[in-house]
Amino acid sequence: MTRILHVAQPVDGGVGRYVADLARSQAAAGLAVGVASPPGPLADDAGPAWVPWPAVRSPGPSAYGETRRLAGVVRDFRPDVVHLHSSKAGLDGRLLLRGRLPTLFQPHGWSWQAGGGVVGAASVGWERLGARWADVVVCVSADERRAGEERRVVSSRRRIEVVPNGVDLDRFHPVSAEERASSRRALGLDPAAPVAVCVGRIDPQKGQAVLVEAWAAVRQSCPDAVLLLVGDGPGRDAVAALAGSLGLGEAVRLLGVQPDAPRFYALADVVAFASQWGEAMALTPLEGMACGRPVVATGVAGIRESVGEGCGAIVPPGDSGALASGLVDRLRDPARAEREGRAARAHVEANHDLRATHARLTDLAVGLVRERSGAG
Repeated sequence: MTRILHVAQPVDGGVGRYVADLARSQAAAGLAVGVASPPGPLADDAGPAWVPWPAVRSPGPSAYGETRRLAGVVRDFRPDVVHLHSSKAGLDGRLLLRGRLPTLFQPHGWSWQAGGGVVGAASVGWERLGARWADVVVCVSADERRAGEERRVVSSRRRIEVVPNGVDLDRFHPVSAEERASSRRALGLDPAAPVAVCVGRIDPQKGQAVLVEAWAAVRQSCPDAVLLLVGDGPGRDAVAALAGSLGLGEAVRLLGVQPDAPRFYALADVVAFASQWGEAMALTPLEGMACGRPVVATGVAGIRESVGEGCGAIVPPGDSGALASGLVDRLRDPARAEREGRAARAHVEANHDLRATHARLTDLAVGLVRERSGAG
C-alpha cells in the first residue's frame, strides 16, 4: 500500500478544502494517507488522517523549528511520497527533504504573487532553487504554469504537470425553478427579483468593492435587483460602508460565511466575481458554473481560463461599468442566463470533474514511487 503524506499551510479557504477532498479520495482508492497541517478547518475535515504540524503562514525565522517538527512527522508516518501544498509548506518541506523522497509540489498560486519588492524577488529566487527538490511541480492552470515559466521557475528541463481544479459535481448541481424560489423565500427574497451572488473571501483582491460600485449602476436598470455577498474577511466593514454610502440598503446583503455554498449559487440568476488580480485557478467560478449559473467575472489569471465559451462574460478588472453591463445583460434576459447556465454546467462536466482531478494526482504520486523504485 502506497503511503502518501500531504503537507499544507494554509489550512482554510480553497486550499484547505482541496487537500481534504484529495486526501479522502486517495484513502478511498486504497492509499494510506496522512495530512500534516496546523490546527484549523483542514484538520477538522481530514479527521483521523490529520497529523499535527504547527506552522505559521508567512516565511521567517520560524521555518527552522517548523522543519524540525516536520522531520518528526515524516519519521513517524514513513511516507513513500510527499505532496506539498502552497508556498509555505513547499518551503519547509523541500528544505527538509531535498529530494530524498519522491516529492510533488503544488504552489496553488506562486509565492511572489502575494507581495512585490524585496519579498517578491526573494520568493522568485527561492522558488528557482526549490524547484530542483521536487520531482513534479503541479500547476492547476496554464496561467499558473506560464507565470512560473516567465520567472524561470519552471522550464522544459523540469517536470511540470497541469492538473486543472475540479468540482464535486454531485454536491454542486443545478436545481429546479421551484427549489430556487424556495431558497429565495427562506432568505426573505422575492422569488421573482433579479439576484446576483458573489461567494468568497471579502478583501481587496476579490474586488467586492468594485462589485458594489457596479451594483449601483445595475440598480438603475434593474431597480429590484439584489446582490448577495457570501463570505467574510478583512474588507467586510469597508464594503458594507460603501454600500451604505451609495444608498443601496437591502439591495446589497452581506451574509457572512455560509456552510451550504451550493444553495446560494443555485438560487442566483447570475454569479459574479470581480477579482482584481490573478490567482492559480479560482474554484468559485467553477462551482457557480457547476450549479448551472452563468458567470460574469474579471479577466484575471486563474479566472479567464476557467470560464468557457458561451458560459457568461469576461470583463476588465477594475471596470465597474463593464461589470455592471455584463450583469444587467443577464438579469434582464432570463432566457440568455438559462442558456449560458446550461453551457456552463456542460463545460465543467467536460473539463473540471473533481474525480478526474483526483485520479490524475493519485496517478502522479503512485507513479513517482514506482519510478524511484525502478531507478533504485
